[in-house]
Amino acid sequence: MSDPTYPPLDRLKPVAFGLWIVDSGPIHAGLPLPVRMTVVRLADGGVWLHSPTRYDARLHREIEALGPIRHLVAPNVGHWTYLKEWQRHCPQALTWAAPNLRERRQVRQAGVRLDRDLGDAAPPEWADDLSQIVVPGGFGFREVAFFHAASATLILTDLVLNLEPEKLPPLMRPLLRIAGATAPDGRAPIYLRLVVRLRKRDAARAAAQLVALSPERVVFSHGAWFDRNGTAELRRSLRWLLD
Repeated sequence: MSDPTYPPLDRLKPVAFGLWIVDSGPIHAGLPLPVRMTVVRLADGGVWLHSPTRYDARLHREIEALGPIRHLVAPNVGHWTYLKEWQRHCPQALTWAAPNLRERRQVRQAGVRLDRDLGDAAPPEWADDLSQIVVPGGFGFREVAFFHAASATLILTDLVLNLEPEKLPPLMRPLLRIAGATAPDGRAPIYLRLVVRLRKRDAARAAAQLVALSPERVVFSHGAWFDRNGTAELRRSLRWLLD
């Protein structure tokens, strides 16, 4: 049976100085997909969690060994499911929401606390460590991308999917290949490309800004992330928006 995940799961994996990933899954949004969190230790010693994955007590202890968890970040309108459990165990942490997330009925019904809204400018809490750019789309879609300058790492969520076909259930492989979300030519899935194109001019401007950052690596939530040649891989993956 194929395993879409990237073991070991729910454990810190170092990427660069001050930056780690946590691979988790295998179920995300009801589908057998891998999902990934990015962890950054800020200059003030606090820890920043991007798109928190499922809560795990051992993982929590590993992260707290780096420093106190001060920020939980929901970077788009789809990545908020595990916030409430992390909030329960990290009551001191601020929760940051992508634009329009607090308007979602599912979020309100879940009782997720959203403390601050994200924008184009990084807040003072992490402006010395991370810059950010909002990529807009139609129907209220927004994804906030982050750049960790110290490691030249771009942190995305769903703007790139690069799912390895051999790790997916056989029935899903042709569908995701048609959707354009499989390695080695992973992009945003076709439904998201259509949504983002509804704000194409603004989205293309944001995408050009992301490429101009010249990242060495690009981390995202689903699939094999770009651990080298980040700028070239990003330009290839976003060509549907840049062209």
